[in-house]
Amino acid sequence: MLKEECSETIKMAEFPEESSPLLRVFVYGTLKPGEANYQKYCADKVISTTPAIALGELFALPMGFPAMTSGNKPVHGYLLCFSDLEILTELDDLEDYLPTRAESDNLYNRQFIEIYNRQWQSLGLAWAYVMTKHLIGQLGGVVQIDGCWSQLNC
Repeated sequence: MLKEECSETIKMAEFPEESSPLLRVFVYGTLKPGEANYQKYCADKVISTTPAIALGELFALPMGFPAMTSGNKPVHGYLLCFSDLEILTELDDLEDYLPTRAESDNLYNRQFIEIYNRQWQSLGLAWAYVMTKHLIGQLGGVVQIDGCWSQLNC
């Protein structure tokens, strides 16, 4: 069952140096409810799950997972809220992201982006893992015109 209540103002999204009661992460691939990594990384830790949209461009990678880049097209996913900030370390490991590495040395980079509900009302800022267009090209990414990726069904 999806829990839908992630509308609290999160200081962390606006002021990363301040502590926050909730961690907000936009997911669009294997971390979405029902997808391959949701059970292992999110299911027992998430306190709310809200269908959401970000602006970017979505690609399917031949390795069986997607990548999002900057852009102005809708990317469909979920806004997940967590009370345990340590989940970010686990997600960073999954996404092969180290904040101390150069952007070009990470598979994904973690950024704050604005998230919207399905009516295009802002839900505020959340962390998202994005990939450079250069790397997507090297990996043979295929654009997902509908902005949706799923191993199951969008």
